[in-house]
Amino acid sequence: MKVFEVIQPGPLTTVQDLGRFGYQQYGVPTSGALDNYAFRIGNLLVGNEEGASSLEITLLGCQLRTLQDIKVAITGADLAATINGKPAPAWESLLIKSGDVLSFPRLDSGCRAYLAISGGIDVPEVMKSASTYIKAGIGGLSGRPLRQGDTLKAHESTASAAVTRLPSEYIPAYENQITLRVILGPQDDFFTEEGICTFLNSEYTVTTQADRMGYRLEGPRIEHREEADIISDGIPLGAIQVPGDGLPIILLADRQTTGGYTKIATVISIDIPKVAQAKPGDKIKFQQVTEEQAVALLKKYEQQMATIKSILQA
Repeated sequence: MKVFEVIQPGPLTTVQDLGRFGYQQYGVPTSGALDNYAFRIGNLLVGNEEGASSLEITLLGCQLRTLQDIKVAITGADLAATINGKPAPAWESLLIKSGDVLSFPRLDSGCRAYLAISGGIDVPEVMKSASTYIKAGIGGLSGRPLRQGDTLKAHESTASAAVTRLPSEYIPAYENQITLRVILGPQDDFFTEEGICTFLNSEYTVTTQADRMGYRLEGPRIEHREEADIISDGIPLGAIQVPGDGLPIILLADRQTTGGYTKIATVISIDIPKVAQAKPGDKIKFQQVTEEQAVALLKKYEQQMATIKSILQA
């Protein structure tokens, strides 16, 4: 079922799901939506499973023409979305008609918006995932971002046409200054005490080298004891590498699966959406937590998601 024609793709709009797991041993990153929270909520709002394929729209400029009457939801960054030039509400399901034009003309807050479509976007799965991984040219629409003139299809849906809204207390605010909670390691012993202190007590700025693979930060240099390099090992989501120049790099969904720079810490899972919504010029600080605290926070996060799911499906 054809649902959208791409009038303008914007700088980077891709099809994503929750990721491609089980292939990192072969050098294939997980990919998937960078803001897991906004992505999952969008799907719940339109009656999909949480991992159904949706669009990840970066910054601004995407414009789509609707080819069917369909139910959608916009979540994540505020890109001043409009339908036929009139403001379109976010964090709630919307019924839009064939011929309507959905636009994302301006960035007001955050960095990435998600457009969930009832039924989910219909693209072939590669390694059990529809997520686009551009460097390998796999997933999504032929492994690439959307282009002008593309047509998007959706799976048939049996979801209710009822409109649903996320309660306001669950809608995140995207700030220009964020604090990311981290667990130190696995190579924090490669840094001096002063280096660790610098890392945990300084403010860093997101540079223009920020994409789905990782964010390079600018700020005070972090001091190594001796070497900045290690024998390559695995890189988890949120790992913070510090190469020889002493400046941290936060690695995200399209990261390489192994690397030889020392990793001073890892951003905890539930703070990854904060990184996903940061943009060049935004400020980042780091706060140390223990593994036990991180697990407790993750359990609380999933309990909240279960509560939201029960509210939206009531």
